Amino acid sequence: MQASVAVIGAGYVGLTTAVCLAHMGHSVTCGDIDEKRVTQLSKGDVPIFEKGLDEMVKEGLSSGRLRFVAGASRAAKRAEYVFLCVPTPRMPSGMPDMSVISSVAREIAPVLRSRTVVVNKSTVPAGSALMVERMIGRSDVKVVSNPEFLREGTAVSDFLHPDRIVIGSDDEQSAVRVSSLFAGISAPIMITDAMTAETVKYVANAFLATKISFANSVAELCEALGVEVKDVLLGIAYDHRIGFEYLSPGPGWGGSCLPKDTRALLSFSSASGYDMELLEAAVRANEEHEAWIARKALSMLGVSDDYRKDGLVVAVCGVSFKAGTDDTRDSPALAFLTTLAEKGMSLRVFDPALRNVAGGLPEGTVVCDDPYSACSGADLLCIMTEWEEFRWMDFSKVMDVMVTPKILDARNLLDPIVIRKLGFAYEGVGRR
Repeated sequence: MQASVAVIGAGYVGLTTAVCLAHMGHSVTCGDIDEKRVTQLSKGDVPIFEKGLDEMVKEGLSSGRLRFVAGASRAAKRAEYVFLCVPTPRMPSGMPDMSVISSVAREIAPVLRSRTVVVNKSTVPAGSALMVERMIGRSDVKVVSNPEFLREGTAVSDFLHPDRIVIGSDDEQSAVRVSSLFAGISAPIMITDAMTAETVKYVANAFLATKISFANSVAELCEALGVEVKDVLLGIAYDHRIGFEYLSPGPGWGGSCLPKDTRALLSFSSASGYDMELLEAAVRANEEHEAWIARKALSMLGVSDDYRKDGLVVAVCGVSFKAGTDDTRDSPALAFLTTLAEKGMSLRVFDPALRNVAGGLPEGTVVCDDPYSACSGADLLCIMTEWEEFRWMDFSKVMDVMVTPKILDARNLLDPIVIRKLGFAYEGVGRR
């Protein structure tokens, strides 16, 4: 069944949703407030670094099932389904900013067809579907929650091959109609009420953040005990109750979802009179772990935590919060760079995905075209993002261009035995 679908917002979630629904055979109009982005996308030029997205946009445009327009009302006026995929950034209180969703709901209300279903795809607090329904103010239009579970770097695959599809509505017929859009996708479909669906997204991300914080804490313990963290985590991951996902130690968790959603859930729980002490501990552990990684770097440079030493050069490979994306939001690498800059370090960085890395970097940071240029003249190389190309660098060449051959591998990407045999001083996270 081909449906007429509007997607409001051509950002990360909106663009993925639009191209995947078009790929599945629906007629999709994607609207965005940014006219420059609309023009760019209409030409098949994708401004987001995401595996498979370029090809999917071109496929949708050539088939005629996908088009881009400026403005929410223009996209929504003929649609049977309108997906809201707009930003809900974190406010200082930790609560999500709902102003964009509110603005879009009021804009599209007059142009919606009778029996249109509006679908909240954005990450929103419990009760948002009811709030949007009230803003639209039409008894012939229903609002359904359909939270996204897209991982940056694998978003297209996650949309087309999800672990589950969650649909929440207080109107069963509307929920069933939305579920029909996903016909052909082999995944469990969970239909529940809207507030439950909205809560699922936050709790899922809070659990994943807690799991990462646990793995990072285990890495610190392993380092103190002198045991190998990879073997310890492998030993527990084979237990099917635990699993392998999100048990890789690193510099901390970041990105567009986990920091925002954990803070939001803590704000919701506090407002409801319940303190989520376990989640608070996970957030605090993440902050402390980021500081611990920075202290490791300073220690390798011979700089104490309360001492500043100007003139040392640090090469940093990886600025995005994880491989496969150009997203630097709440990236542990940025916090790491800031700490080193405050200690007087000269910074040289390289990341293969970032088209414009300058924003958010400490003043004076040199952005390089390749990892070897970043390492030139460096006293320490720090690997902060797990790009595969960093694993396969020519480390003989790296050694030739560095002043002192020292590597802090914050992603445990490299083989310590091989790297040390080459003559490097090597430190990982929880490794011997």
